[in-house]
Amino acid sequence: MNTFIVKIIFISLLLITNAHTNIQLIKKENSDSNTTLLIIAGVHGDEPGGYFAASILATHYDIKSKNLWIVPNLNQKSIQEDSRGIYGDMNRKFSAIDKGDKDANIIKEIKEIILSKNVSLVLNLHDGHGFYRKENHGKIFNPTAWGQTCVIDQCSLNQNQPFGNLNNIASTVKNNMNKKLLEEHHSFNVKNTKTKFDDEEMQLSLTYFAVTNNKPAFAIESSKNLSSLSQKVFYQLLAIEEFMNIMEISYTKKFELNESNLGDIIKGYGILGINDNILLNLSNIKKNLSYIPIKSKGNVFKFSNPLGSIKSSNGKFIVYIGNKSVTTLKPQFFKSASDYAKKFDAIIDGKTISFDNTSEIFVFDDFNIVEQADYRVNVIGYTSVKKKSESGIDIKLRDLNKRFSIDNNNKVYRVEFYKNDEFCFMSKIHFK
Repeated sequence: MNTFIVKIIFISLLLITNAHTNIQLIKKENSDSNTTLLIIAGVHGDEPGGYFAASILATHYDIKSKNLWIVPNLNQKSIQEDSRGIYGDMNRKFSAIDKGDKDANIIKEIKEIILSKNVSLVLNLHDGHGFYRKENHGKIFNPTAWGQTCVIDQCSLNQNQPFGNLNNIASTVKNNMNKKLLEEHHSFNVKNTKTKFDDEEMQLSLTYFAVTNNKPAFAIESSKNLSSLSQKVFYQLLAIEEFMNIMEISYTKKFELNESNLGDIIKGYGILGINDNILLNLSNIKKNLSYIPIKSKGNVFKFSNPLGSIKSSNGKFIVYIGNKSVTTLKPQFFKSASDYAKKFDAIIDGKTISFDNTSEIFVFDDFNIVEQADYRVNVIGYTSVKKKSESGIDIKLRDLNKRFSIDNNNKVYRVEFYKNDEFCFMSKIHFK
């Protein structure tokens, strides 16, 4: 019988820059060129096709030439609430904004990013109502719809501006996308709002701010009437790939672009790290976890998923991936130990192994955390009536209370380590 452990190495998105305090900017760069595609998603919090596509772009695409910048969750608080804009429509604040507006700092920072000399082209990702058609075919298929469009504010920019022929580029993207549709009625079209002359509301938008500053900009609108989130993400990524092809940005991706694969990727919520001593796999986590040992203040939450965020509510921490509430953590406050052993021993299915802090240990039959002086072990879900520390005890799956498992399959359990009543770290036992 094979025994093995997994040290989950939490890799945060190291490509995130810290120059902007209100915006997450992920840069995938090469030294061969200054040509940069800027992707912005989440200006409207209730349009998940855009921001889940941006997240997958950040985590599952490798850029081999030129540069890709990604802002996956511009309006994060509105994304948590699945709201267009909790402080009003953020996409109507790019012409002018009051200093007291709660979106003011975000608008200021995203404008600075758009105007960066390296940015060559801007894509603003949206989900729009219906399916745009030039002729009226009912409530969903008509000229007032926005879904399944590549939106431009005008036909072109200054004659010598690279990528300045907006209409030609949008038409090329549209034509290529329409060769790869999931269903025939999903066809894409170009929607020219002729913003300067015909659309006062769009004069307040992100893309119009960009084009008035001679930055080529487009909005990609997948339809809110598509049958699944994975379909919306499919068309967003399909459009982005077409723009990268036009800009000669070479890339590879870790999956085949289809609806089924995207459905699986979207459900992969990734890892949450807390204070460098707790790692939680969010993909199959229970809706509520109690007695999470953290500090009373100054906790640091890190996500491997760019859409991860935390909202504090009534003394609990609600964990989000995009607009999806994944789990709620009820804390139990402890001081974090600053000096503790980095390796411990355990007997797993009769074999002694050593494991690192925060490891996930896979078990077939039973486990026993070897006693170590000065340390107390707490196996969450196991009740010992004789010992303060739950080390030195053979424990099987049947000995554990399923109510305290981490996962929905009741196979993963927390093992916490303490020194002088200070919390050291959490490992996990995973029964196969």
